[in-house]
Amino acid sequence: MHASAAPDSPAPLLEAQGVTLAFGGVRALSDVSFAVQPGSITAVIGPNGAGKTSLFNTISGFYRPTAGRIRFRGQDITRIPAPRRAKLGLARSFQNIALFRGMTVLDNIKLGRHAHLKTNVLDALLYLGRARREEAQLRRDVEERIIDFLEIDHIRHAPVSALSYGLQKRVEMARALAMQPEILMLDEPVAGMNREETEDMARFILDVRAEWGVTVLMVEHDMGMVMDLSDHVVVLNFGQVIARGTPGEVQADPEVARAYLGSGDVDALRRKLRAAGSARAEAA
Repeated sequence: MHASAAPDSPAPLLEAQGVTLAFGGVRALSDVSFAVQPGSITAVIGPNGAGKTSLFNTISGFYRPTAGRIRFRGQDITRIPAPRRAKLGLARSFQNIALFRGMTVLDNIKLGRHAHLKTNVLDALLYLGRARREEAQLRRDVEERIIDFLEIDHIRHAPVSALSYGLQKRVEMARALAMQPEILMLDEPVAGMNREETEDMARFILDVRAEWGVTVLMVEHDMGMVMDLSDHVVVLNFGQVIARGTPGEVQADPEVARAYLGSGDVDALRRKLRAAGSARAEAA
């Protein structure tokens, strides 16, 4: 069932305005513009090499655009470094899992709150009052809210290296949620997952929007999941936006069919999506 769209907002929570990114003579992104509304699930899709991860890296502050602007809550954050963007409310996961494999699940998740801690070095070394209070609050939030929400209580003390790929992706999402984000940026959240793990992750994405009020921006190759969950879809090809709109509008766009199938046959694209949906249903 398609997720209901969030009410219209007078101002976007996040905007990319004419974003261009070049590496030498190669343009990874060219004049990319789109907006993310508060409370929405927005997906960025496109064929391999379309520029999706480059766009994510630019929004989160790992790359600085050659031209254009990134705005968050109306503020120009184009030149703000990644750690400060995280503190402002932008949290992300990664296409390739970026957890500390030798640490426990709980310790990995707690690291997500680092940007918000006010304890100074002396407090932390001596474990003084403020450090104690922050640690207690952090444990309550992580253990009673995030771990329970993502149903990972049974692995909280396990080392990340001992977990399945699907559980590691869930832990990475938990660490991002520990950052108390306004926008949760998920880079291919179900890549490499089996069908059951994919269904679980889809449920968590819907619930984090519905129950926590977190806006979601995701890059994903699973077109069936994108069309099921998203309120708004942005399609990239060769670093340019070729379509944007509701899932239905994007599916009906010949340019999208051409990007994915090599032709503008919209009916063929829809048949491909239906076939993918049927395969998911049978696997479930």
